[in-house]
Formats: sequence, C-alpha cells, structure tokens
Amino acid sequence: MKKKIAFIIPPTVELLDLSGPVQVFTEAKFYGYDIDIEFYVYRQKPISTAGLAFGELASYKKAKLNEGDILFIPGMDCEYVRSQEFRHEHAYFTWLKDCAERKIIVCSVCTGAFALGEAGLLNNIKCTTHWRRVEELQTRFPAAKVLADTLFVKHEYVCTSAGISAGIDLALSLLEDLTGPAFTHKVARGLVVFRRQNNNYQKESIYIDYRNHINPQVHKVQDYLIDNIDGENKIETLAELAAMSSRNLSRVFKEQTGATILEYLTQLRIENARTLLSNTDYTLAQIAAKCGFKTARQLQRILKNNG
Repeated sequence: MKKKIAFIIPPTVELLDLSGPVQVFTEAKFYGYDIDIEFYVYRQKPISTAGLAFGELASYKKAKLNEGDILFIPGMDCEYVRSQEFRHEHAYFTWLKDCAERKIIVCSVCTGAFALGEAGLLNNIKCTTHWRRVEELQTRFPAAKVLADTLFVKHEYVCTSAGISAGIDLALSLLEDLTGPAFTHKVARGLVVFRRQNNNYQKESIYIDYRNHINPQVHKVQDYLIDNIDGENKIETLAELAAMSSRNLSRVFKEQTGATILEYLTQLRIENARTLLSNTDYTLAQIAAKCGFKTARQLQRILKNNG
C-alpha cells in the first residue's frame, strides 16, 4: 500500500510551516519516491497569517490514513491558538489522538504542538515548539516535557518541531527513516537546503559530511560517487565530469571538502557496507562487491581499521 503524507491546513496557518515539509515530500516524489500527498481541513477555506486564502478542501474526517502514514499539523497564529474557538475543536483533537493510537505518525510544526497538546498527545513526553511559545506550551500542558533550543523531537508516533524552517528538518529526518541518508541528501540538495541534524543526533553521516561548500563541480562529483559506489571511479572519468584536469580536480576537491577523493569514496563505501551488514540476505562477499571492495577480506580489514 502506497504511503500517505497528509497535511491538515488550520485557520490562520503559517505558510512556511506548511510549505516547507510539503516541498520536502514533493521533491522526494520528483526523485522517484512513490507516495501520495494529501491536504485536509477542519474549517473550510482557511486563510493564512499572510492573508493568502485556500479553496475548499476535504474534511479531515474523510482522510483514510493507515499505520505508518505521516500526518503534519502546521503552526497557526498564536491568538487563534489561545482562542475558545480553537480549544473547542474537540472532535478534531479526538481524531488526532486516534491517529497516533493507530500508529500514524502525528507531527507538529511550531504552534501546531498546541493541537497535539489539546489532543493529550504531549502528556509525559519530550516535545518542542517555537522558542517564543516554549513557556506557554509548558504552562498550558504541564504534563508535557517541553524542550527549548532543539530543532525537533521524535517520540514514537508523536513528533514536534520548533518554529518555521525546523519543519523542514523534521520532514527530512522522517524521510531519512523511510528512504535512507543517501536519498534524503539528494532531496536536501535539490531544495538547496543545508541539512541540519537534531541536537541529540550524535552519529554523523558521510552523505552529510564534506558537503558544507558551494562548489557545483565538486558537488557533482560527490553525487556521482554516491550513485556509482561500486564502480572504478577513475580520476580521469571524474575530471571529465567536472570539466577539470585530473590534477585540478584533486586539488579543488581537497580544498572544498577537507578530504581527498579516495578518502571520501572509502568513507562512502564503509558507510554503505555497514548499512548492508544489517541485512542478513547478503553474504560478506556480496556486500564487498556491492560497495566496491575487491574481496570480503579487504572489507573486513577496512572495517576493523575504521572502528
């Protein structure tokens, strides 16, 4: 069954809270990830805080979401969040809670966390919201464990993110859970977004490391190496791809990334091998071949030397 990514557009929606995560999954579809993106409302014809109006959309009651689907609740104007109109959306809040209980991943951006709070989904779990609303969220929902200075928090089937662009970070993290780091990096690059990991994310990824530069030729070579990890990847081929001499490419690559081409390729192969080692369908020899190592023994030796 095709996975669904659904968005509830509330009254007084913050546009970037909505459009940021939407664009992440739209870009993922562009690169071939087969998903459905759906939009719903609980009050017809919402108007954003910027004054942009939306047409008529289906009610959330018509959404047919299944276990593992993802539901996003973008942020709203804070005065609306404090209003009795919002607090009396009991049927909507009950539905949100039911979604989480059915193992649908319910996510908030910015003040969308207040909807999760009204649904009782923040009780006794770590969560976050926009830094301006952290104290208010904690006061209104004292059973929540509200964190400041964090991009997002993922807790089983409830995810919360800080204000505005942090929704993009959460969406990329969820996409990585579904598709892996290499594909997610491709999406982030397509969005021209420098990938930010959450504060408590300790392990770095080779697909993210060495990319904090703006040289398009080096990025092109790095993308090629990721897509051709098991190939020979001769310097002459890479130089032709970058429209440089071999010597110049080697120099520029090291200047921009801090690693040689061989060092970068080896780290790519190591990370890919470690991922494949969790799949018991492959033998060590098969994994070595898939990752561009000559023999299983060479792979074992390199893994040992790299901790």
